[in-house]
Amino acid sequence: MASGLPKQYLPLAGRPMLVHTVEALLAEPRLSSVSVVLAPDDADFDTSGCADSLQRYGERVRVVRCGGDTRAASVRNGLRALAGAVGAQDWMLVHDAARPCLPPSALARLIDTLLDDPVGGLLAMPVADTLKRGDADGLVVDTPSREGLWAAQTPQMFRHAALLTALDAAVEAAARPGGQPATDEAQAVEAGGLRPRLVRGDPRNLKVTWPADVALAEGFLQHFPDMR
Repeated sequence: MASGLPKQYLPLAGRPMLVHTVEALLAEPRLSSVSVVLAPDDADFDTSGCADSLQRYGERVRVVRCGGDTRAASVRNGLRALAGAVGAQDWMLVHDAARPCLPPSALARLIDTLLDDPVGGLLAMPVADTLKRGDADGLVVDTPSREGLWAAQTPQMFRHAALLTALDAAVEAAARPGGQPATDEAQAVEAGGLRPRLVRGDPRNLKVTWPADVALAEGFLQHFPDMR
């Protein structure tokens, strides 16, 4: 992002991006609380104004300073921190801090679809663009078929015990020589032989990655009243 701040703290429509993200989750009454998992030495949460903005939600927002070196480790640590406050079969929704434009309709669709699912699943969008596989020199190697391919979004929704078990295994596997970290929760669950369900997401639920995405996210927040 070429910014001095981690992107989740960048100003977006007058407030830190993370505040928009948390409030998008809090707008769903079926979510009892939102836990913000931070690195132990993260000072930007306070200095950016996030702490002050979210304080008004009281116990519905928890700050858990136990983040790890990878996404899988951070989510795993967050689940461990919550273990005494939730049940093994309680649903956990894991959401990217950099997805501030989650539409309420997409979040509700995820929950409605998965409430009785034996595994859980994730929001995702069918891939619409032609895909190219490139080499180290930026040359096309081939054009894989996009049939059946989906671009994963978040939230991703799994039961506490099953997700914690999957992430424990994923973190251990990544620590072995040649191991690779799981890039999302669904991948960790898949590694245990389960098949998460794909729930159609929303193109507005973008992950802010490039500088131009900030303006795009601001446009969504300003022009879609249901996302404010």
